[in-house]
Amino acid sequence: MTVLLQLILSGIMVGSIYSLVALGFVLIYKSSGIINVAQGQMLMIGGFVSWTFLSGIQLPDSLATIFGSKYFPIPIAIALSVLVAILMGLIIERLLLRPMIGQPILAVVMMTIALAAFMDGMTTLLWGAGARNFPEFIPRTPIRLGELILSPQHLFAFLLAILLLAGFTLFFQRSHTGLQMRAAAEDHRVAQSLGVNVTRVFAMAWIISAVVSTLGGILLGSINGINLSLSFLGLKVLPVVLLGGLESIPGAIIAGPIIGILENLGVAYLDPLVGGGIKEVAPFFILLVVLLFKPYGLFGLQRIERV
Repeated sequence: MTVLLQLILSGIMVGSIYSLVALGFVLIYKSSGIINVAQGQMLMIGGFVSWTFLSGIQLPDSLATIFGSKYFPIPIAIALSVLVAILMGLIIERLLLRPMIGQPILAVVMMTIALAAFMDGMTTLLWGAGARNFPEFIPRTPIRLGELILSPQHLFAFLLAILLLAGFTLFFQRSHTGLQMRAAAEDHRVAQSLGVNVTRVFAMAWIISAVVSTLGGILLGSINGINLSLSFLGLKVLPVVLLGGLESIPGAIIAGPIIGILENLGVAYLDPLVGGGIKEVAPFFILLVVLLFKPYGLFGLQRIERV
């Protein structure tokens, strides 16, 4: 029983990181109706940029004396990483996505596929193919609850996901900008005719998504380091998004731990039977099941079109 509870608890903690990445998917889709295939690449670049500020850039002696370290202090490094994420989201929206307003959704999705390939190449060019390890800024000493063990990094990610859930839910339901983003997702042209600044809405969605991805990259980097395969997490999180519902922020938060729990249970009980690989296959098996039986997800909006 203790082993089962440990697997469930660990799955919830890992799944909270999936939820963070899924939030980026949901924000883009909720405001623009676009599935951002490059979400994993944004996560990867956010992780590498964070590593650069934390460990990759040595400060001049004058600044090192002030900060007491030859690298940026952790709060400043994270703040600079978030600033770069804001610029990244703004540049992507302004140069690539804004000219696509009014175009078929398929064309826009193809643009995000091209963006993903470009970002993969740029990451390899700038940082190479090797792995990078983050300095320890979240304690690694396990937290014990009786016979159960908690990872501080996963616990921090879980708490951050809850805070983001509350913040974004209030943002979309109560703020003027959030309501504009929901209106733009329904129909760009109708929203424009009602006075909604669609271009501003798009920019805000991409900026927030880039920031969320960067925070996810920082958390993952603090746990396992970062490498080029980090971009695969964006594809792996797609089942989380579809299970929770493409338009549901609470769904993204809840579906992440569900996928994390099922992954852990699969690894513990099925891997010995099949020889491994369940962790990589399980999310996509769940994706197939969701698409077959509940394509709108657990909390997604089911649209009925009358002809």
